[in-house]
Amino acid sequence: MRWIRGVSLSLLLLTAAAAQEIKFPADLASRATESVDVSLPGNMLQLASKFLSGSKPDEAQAKKLIANLKAIYVKAYEFDKPGQYSDADIESVRAQVRGAPWTRILGAQSRKDGETAEIYIKSEKDVIDGLLIIAAEPKELTFVHILGPIDPEQIANLSGKFGIPKLNLTPGRKKD
Repeated sequence: MRWIRGVSLSLLLLTAAAAQEIKFPADLASRATESVDVSLPGNMLQLASKFLSGSKPDEAQAKKLIANLKAIYVKAYEFDKPGQYSDADIESVRAQVRGAPWTRILGAQSRKDGETAEIYIKSEKDVIDGLLIIAAEPKELTFVHILGPIDPEQIANLSGKFGIPKLNLTPGRKKD
């Protein structure tokens, strides 16, 4: 009987760890001149999806994509001057997605502009089950974390919605 409780507790802890969101540095908002904090757990996503029209193509696609998502978290910070956040702030987030089941699929850097972008995906049995985007500029820092099954062909449909910044997915083109 004891071992059954132990196995049940272990399964519960594994389930909780699998759905756990990324921990972001808590003090970034206090250092920023402007900040955005969007936290949409599953129940809030479902409520938000009810405001999307099924007859408008963009909204219908977004509604379909978020139907199975567990959560969306967006943390965006704007600073007065460069140097008000450090690489250690970003590294504390990177460390949480280093290794299985996470894979870094994109790393882009502009030494000229001081900008970097990284995309990590969490894969479970050939299904993308999580996404983390880190976008850093000298005076801006943005994290987007999406939990749940994601169809890569549909991810662009979330761009510009639910607090997610408009993503420029076409190389060489300036973002809107």
